Amino acid sequence: MKRCFRIAALVLAVTVAGFWLAAGAHRGWTKTSVPVKTVDEVTGLEGLEYRKQFVPGLDFLGAALLGAGILAGASLLFRNQPTTETKP
Repeated sequence: MKRCFRIAALVLAVTVAGFWLAAGAHRGWTKTSVPVKTVDEVTGLEGLEYRKQFVPGLDFLGAALLGAGILAGASLLFRNQPTTETKP
């Protein structure tokens, strides 16, 4: 049981860190919309439009690593099962 919790914690930490890096490694808060500069074709003025896009931030990474730490800490609550040796 200890090993299952530790493996789950490791898989969670590596998966979330990889997703955070692949999604842009944003070092701010998590965003659900991103500003995009657009130029009006008629007037030539620049403006901002917001496009829906999930960008995970440090809060996302921190919460996931906290969850992985809790899983790893929960593994300490279980005792090792004694191994039985048979003597010939």
